Amino acid sequence: MIQTNNLNELEKKVFDSIKDVEDPELNLSLADLGLIYEIKEYEPNKVNIDMTLTSMGCPAGPYLKSEVLSNAMKTEGVEDVKVNIVWTPKWDPRTMASEDVRMILGILE
Repeated sequence: MIQTNNLNELEKKVFDSIKDVEDPELNLSLADLGLIYEIKEYEPNKVNIDMTLTSMGCPAGPYLKSEVLSNAMKTEGVEDVKVNIVWTPKWDPRTMASEDVRMILGILE
């Protein structure tokens, strides 16, 4: 799960803009699932987002990438956004999802 205390002001705004994007099969936030790996302002007002999917064959992948891009572009002060689907590290809900999501998914520690 992304650590918001490590984000600058614009990166935090972008995170707030995309945290409502939900996985359509799970009806859970990508951010709470731990699928947003990094938000980085690489030039003034330009943001790079690294995210992953629950699986490589996720049929909703193009839709989710588009939703993250669209929501991030709506963020005040953002001029450009690059969204990258990455596979490293491999997504593991046991360690990357929020505590609430782990409970919903039945992942007990």
